[in-house]
Amino acid sequence: MNLRNQFKQNVYSIFKDKLKVEDNYFILKEASDNSNQQQTNEAFTEKWASYPQGEARDSYYHYQKKWYLELYGFSNEGELREYLGSRKVIFDAGSGQGVMTAWFANLAPQAIVIGMDFSEAVRQAAEIYSSIPNLFFVKGDIASSGLRDGVVDYVNCDQVIMHTEDPEGTFAELVRITRKPEGEVACYFYAKKALPRELLDEHFRSASSELSREELWELSEQLTELGRRLGELNITIDSPEIPALGIKGGEQDIQRFIYWNFLKCFWNGELGRETSIVTNYDWYSPSNARRFSEDEIHVLAEKHSLKEKYFHVEEACYSGRFAIS
Repeated sequence: MNLRNQFKQNVYSIFKDKLKVEDNYFILKEASDNSNQQQTNEAFTEKWASYPQGEARDSYYHYQKKWYLELYGFSNEGELREYLGSRKVIFDAGSGQGVMTAWFANLAPQAIVIGMDFSEAVRQAAEIYSSIPNLFFVKGDIASSGLRDGVVDYVNCDQVIMHTEDPEGTFAELVRITRKPEGEVACYFYAKKALPRELLDEHFRSASSELSREELWELSEQLTELGRRLGELNITIDSPEIPALGIKGGEQDIQRFIYWNFLKCFWNGELGRETSIVTNYDWYSPSNARRFSEDEIHVLAEKHSLKEKYFHVEEACYSGRFAIS
């Protein structure tokens, strides 16, 4: 029996639900029964199909890997490799194009690494990374993973949970499948923004649901161009603090002031125009995009009796590693 088949036999054993199998690609469920979730799945299928290739893609994922280490408390890639070296099963919940999943598989060749996603990108990922023997991809819903209780040593749910229909229920599912004791769940949550931005985000997301894919991409290009033009003004505003609206005071670049408090118009010159467009599309196209306060996350961890091994705060997000006690 070759190495791939040895790993595959172990994959069968950790799923309680029956899987349709195609080499390193498994199908648990093709589509969601919930209309909002299915719309979100389709939005991400569109996003990944349109994602920049070549240098733009490489630059983006170099940035993402570096950021991942910051988000989850690893000083460098070597420390992450050492951390994953003792893990037998790693589950990447919401694996997208599979770049990060493949990263984990290469860092931890002794482990079964499974990427699950509800978009069509997961099939493409299986094709691209078919040469990695310990890496498998599953099309399915991470909120109902089909895995047995306590079989995963490390769950990664990076920039995904807020796009599920019931994020708290999804988090409970990820805790259920994590090994007890001392398995860990790494999770990223969108942070709530200033009140005007929250209200506008909800309005725009509702309005966006009525737009065609072509119109959504056009909107994303326009927002990107707005962000670029605002950034190039090089104007600083000294804003008063407005606590009732969640607006922070102090000197801020005008683009960032508008971005954080009123309207997401993402622009990052280092990542480039195409990646900036996709980032704006990523925000407005999915129906599901829940935001959290810091207190809500701490309460969620406490509800599941989790130990916060590492917690990271940024203006855009919260992230952490939560250990099963």
